[in-house]
Formats: sequence, C-alpha cells, structure tokens
Amino acid sequence: MNSELRKDYFLNRYVIITPGRLKRPRSAVTRTIFVKEKECPFCPKHIEKSLIIKSYFKNKKTKTWQIMVLENKFPIVSLKSFKAYGQNEVIIEAPEHGRDLAELSIKEIINLLEVFKERTKELSKLKRIEYVLIFKNQGGRAGASLVHTHCQVFALGILPPEVEEEISAAFKYKITRGDCPYCDIIKTEEKSPRLIWRDENVVAIAPYASAYHYEAWIFPRRHIDNIIYLTKKEIKSFAQALKKILFKLEKEDLSYNFFLHQVIKEEDQHFYLKIQPREAVWGGVELGSGIIVNSIPPEEAAKFYRKV
Repeated sequence: MNSELRKDYFLNRYVIITPGRLKRPRSAVTRTIFVKEKECPFCPKHIEKSLIIKSYFKNKKTKTWQIMVLENKFPIVSLKSFKAYGQNEVIIEAPEHGRDLAELSIKEIINLLEVFKERTKELSKLKRIEYVLIFKNQGGRAGASLVHTHCQVFALGILPPEVEEEISAAFKYKITRGDCPYCDIIKTEEKSPRLIWRDENVVAIAPYASAYHYEAWIFPRRHIDNIIYLTKKEIKSFAQALKKILFKLEKEDLSYNFFLHQVIKEEDQHFYLKIQPREAVWGGVELGSGIIVNSIPPEEAAKFYRKV
C-alpha cells in the first residue's frame, strides 16, 4: 500500500497515511512525575479534605471508597471567576497507588463511567455552563503529571470553537444526506477492516482518517447527545470496549489521551469516546500545513486491537 491522502468523514481535515513507515508500537519515553505513595496527593491518607466534592462506591465493611472527586487544587477556570468561568475537577479512579485504568476490573470501569455520567449531569444543571469535557492523560507524552490513576473534568461557560465546528458540520451533513454522520460511520465501519469490537450496544473502530497512531473511537449504537443517557447495558458494553483498547495500549506502554465527545445543550448530536495514543511527535508538515502524517494505517491499528 502506497501513501494515501484521506479526508475525514465529514470535517474538512486531511491525513496522509504512510504505511511504508509502518512500525511496531514502541514504548513511549515518558516524563510522568512518579511521586512516591507517601507523598502522593491522590492517595487516601494525603487528600486535602477541603477539596473533596464527593466519594463513590464505599465499601460497607472497610469504609473505603473506590472513586473520589476533588476540586482541582490548581484550576484553570473557576465558578467564582467572571473572566474565566467554569469548573475543574479531578476524578481519582482508584484509591490504590500504582494501579492503572487498564488494570481495573470491568465492574470498576462501569463504576467510573457512572461517575462520568453523574458529574456531567450535575455540572449541566449550572445555568452558565455550556460544555462539559471529561478526559484522561495517561503517560508523559500525553501530558500526565502524576502517576496515581485519575481523570479530569473541565466544564466551561462557552462552547469551544472546534466543538462548535463539528456540530455545524454534522448538522449540514444531516441536512444534505438525511442522517446523522456518526450513525452512518457506524453502519459503514462495522463492515470494514477498521472494526475493533462490537456488540448489540456499542461499536469501536479505528477511524478511516486517523490522525494518531492506533486512534480508536467508541460509539453507542443509539443516537444520544451525551453520557447522561447511557443505559446500564450500554455502560457495561462501553466498559468492555474501553478495557480491551486500554489493555492493549498499556501492554505496549503507550501514552494516550481519551475524552468524551458530548454536548449538553445542543440537540441531535451523537455521543462518543475518542482514544488518541501519543506515540508520534508532530513535526513541520503537521504544524505548518495542518495535514497529519500517520504511519500506522487504521486497518493495521484495528488488527492490533483485535489480536488477543
């Protein structure tokens, strides 16, 4: 297969797939701050009580929690700020120091997704909040600063321009073609070699014009705007797909980001989760032209994930 210029499904974004430079995943050089357990601010003994928002799934016998939500001690935005209104939260995924998300059980990941759902719902109630982003940075190349497994919540008083652009493009697609672009993506890709995993509730794919090595998207089959509307069965399926993908990345020691693509006030959008491994470093072509060069074809990425 020679190099191929590919366009996103419906956005005006381009990628050049260059399989001639295909290589096996390599361990990423990380600069994560490996704070010792006795100094870690996310370990139960060291959590600042003034930052606690809520704890979840407490063990009745040991009285320990599985998940804890904190206010970010160093927030980018604040509900008290007029100039930079919003809310920053940290979601500690497990009390144990040294466990990674990929190592959690399906039940524990289900619980985490339930917390994502609850935090989205609670923050959506605030009148001035227009957007709720839940994301994870895993590994130094992905911007992680602490090793204790955690995600973050970034709620804003504006809708980010890139998100607004995608909403607008999706609306235009539906007007001209009569259906949701993401629903069409699901229909097309679950029959393609880019399929990673599927069941009756969820489809996971490597997108056709992947901008990142081993990029993966997880969709609910049902057309819903955000995670609030996921059913128990859908959350279980999401947890299974997420576990499968993250386990493979963890095995290869690859840094990654994931985030929820969701809207809280725009109707008729399609919720999904993006996982973007950060093995490659963008250079002059990407930064100068905006066209991404990806040496891992998504067909190969999907094969990588499907392999047990």
